[in-house]
Amino acid sequence: MAKVAFIGLGVMGYPMAGHLAAKGHDVTVYNRTSAKSQAWVAEHGGHRADTPAAAAQGAEIVFACVGNDDDLRAVTTGEGGAFESLTSGMIFIDHTTASADVARELSEAAKAKGADFIDAPVSGGQAGAENGALTVMCGGDETAYAKVGPIIHSFAKSCRLMGPSGAGQLTKMVNQICIAGLLQGLSEGMAFAQKAGLDGVEVLDVISKGAAGSWQMENRGTTMLKDEFDFGFAVDWMRKDLGICLAEANSNGTPLPVTALVDQFYKEVQGMGGGRNDTSSLIRRLTR
Repeated sequence: MAKVAFIGLGVMGYPMAGHLAAKGHDVTVYNRTSAKSQAWVAEHGGHRADTPAAAAQGAEIVFACVGNDDDLRAVTTGEGGAFESLTSGMIFIDHTTASADVARELSEAAKAKGADFIDAPVSGGQAGAENGALTVMCGGDETAYAKVGPIIHSFAKSCRLMGPSGAGQLTKMVNQICIAGLLQGLSEGMAFAQKAGLDGVEVLDVISKGAAGSWQMENRGTTMLKDEFDFGFAVDWMRKDLGICLAEANSNGTPLPVTALVDQFYKEVQGMGGGRNDTSSLIRRLTR
């Protein structure tokens, strides 16, 4: 069992840290809103800290799951950040969906202290975090990854090292690019089925067993037909992720015409007041 810290107790981090505690690890948590860390300790035991640096003090492994690049820098290299407590041999694992550039930047900062940094964004959403069934894509040193892989499996069904620092974030970008196109296609298909007078549920039951089938169809098709979107991965966060994808694509010269278009469609959904709705709410543009 390891002594670990977990920084960031949002809809993902809270249950992820809970799985670590359930596996018997000694967990210290930090959250910007202290009431959340107090609630976590009351539910799971362990300890809470008032700063990321205090949470990381004496830990073997430090996990983080925050909002974006700026949030990540704040809890790592900012005042009172976790990197103040990094010492030789420690491993910092970041589950934030962030840029590959910040992953490389923080990897170098960790190395300067003799520590390792692994960028490890996740896929699977809130349900995956709660059920301990996330997919984790990692970038970093092979030796460090070998040490922490089994611990990451406390909340993951799949975890893989994809390459050096930044490779985890680049893989997550591929994930989001694929999801954007899938959801737009599913939205158009379901809107078409409704306009054509078909029974959408029956349509889903048939086509989900063929080449059109996907996780999105299986898990979001029926709720899209019911106009239910108060759950899942928020449009606001998807736009943040797609912005990262488009910036990286601009840098490496990859044309992403569909991704750019779907990003603008999500902007429309935000304008309709749907920023906190699940990403499957793309269909609302077509059925309003």
